[in-house]
Amino acid sequence: MPHPRIAILIPCYNEELTIGQVVRDFRAEVPEAEIYVFDNNSTDRTVELAREAGARVAYERRQGKGFVVQSMFCQVEADVYVMVDGDGTYPPGEVHKLIQPILLGEAEMVVGSRLMEASDSEFRLLNKLGNGFFLKVINLIFKVKLSDVLSGYRAFSREFVKSIPVFGGGFETEVELTIKALARGYRITELPVHLTPRPQGSFSKIRIVQDGFVILNTVLTLFRDYKPLTFFGGMGLFLITLGFVPGIVVIVEFIKTGLVPRLPSAVLAVGLVLSGMLLFVVGLVLHTITRRFQELEHQLKLRNKESDLDQVLETR
Repeated sequence: MPHPRIAILIPCYNEELTIGQVVRDFRAEVPEAEIYVFDNNSTDRTVELAREAGARVAYERRQGKGFVVQSMFCQVEADVYVMVDGDGTYPPGEVHKLIQPILLGEAEMVVGSRLMEASDSEFRLLNKLGNGFFLKVINLIFKVKLSDVLSGYRAFSREFVKSIPVFGGGFETEVELTIKALARGYRITELPVHLTPRPQGSFSKIRIVQDGFVILNTVLTLFRDYKPLTFFGGMGLFLITLGFVPGIVVIVEFIKTGLVPRLPSAVLAVGLVLSGMLLFVVGLVLHTITRRFQELEHQLKLRNKESDLDQVLETR
C-alpha cells in the first residue's frame, strides 16, 4: 500500500479525563490517520474534549462496546484500522508496530498483547484471573497458543473489518473477534504492549462477574456454532459413557441370571446411550453444514478479491 488510509477508532463512554490526550497522542504518532471517537451516551465532556483535540465524533445510542464496534466497522472506510480504548492505558507509541504486519500483508488482525513475556502490564488480580481462564478455554478449544484474548488494542485489515460480522453488544466483542478470526482462518499476530494504570478519578466500566458470564456464554455459543461436531459429540460421548455405569450392572446381572431385575436402571442406561448417539448425529449434521458454508464463504472471498483487483487495474 503506497498511501494507505489509516483510521484510529476509539470507543468511548465517560472518558473526559483521558480522551483529549489520547487523541492528541495518536495524532502526533500517526499524523496522516483519521481519528474517530465513537461516543456511547457519555454524560460528561467526552464529546466536547474529543472534538477540541481534533477527532471526528460519531454516536452510538445502543449501550455497549460491542454495538460501538459494529457501528465503527460499518461506517468508517479505510485500509488499516486501529482500535484502542479511550482510557489512556494503551501506549500510542506502539501503534506503528501494530499496523506494520497489516501493511506488509502478514496478518489480518494484530493484537497488542498485555500478557506476553516482553509486556510490562499492571493488572488487577481478578482481571488477570478472568483473562487467563478465557485464554485457556479458547486455546484448548481451537488448539492455538494465544496470550491475550481480551486486549482492546488491535489493528485490522480492511478485508477483516468488512467481512467479520460482530453481534455481541458488550465487552465480549474482543473474544468474538478473536474466535471468528480463528474460525475463518484469518492470520492473527500478537505483539507485546505495556498496559498502564488508569489516571486517578477514571474508572473501568467492566462489571467483572456479570461481564464474565457474558464472555463465557459467548465463548460457548461460538464453540457450538463453529465446532458443532466437537461440541455436540463431546456431550454425546459424555452421556454414552454415563449410560454405561448403570448399563454394565444390568448386563452383568442378565448374564448371570438371565433376568433384568433392575428395570429402571436398564431404562436409564438405554435413554442415556440413545440421547448421546442423537447428540453425536446432530453434531455430525451441523458439522457438514458448517463445512459447506465455509467453502461457500471462501469462494465468495476469492470473488471479492478478484473484483477488487479488476477495479485497481481499471483505475491504472
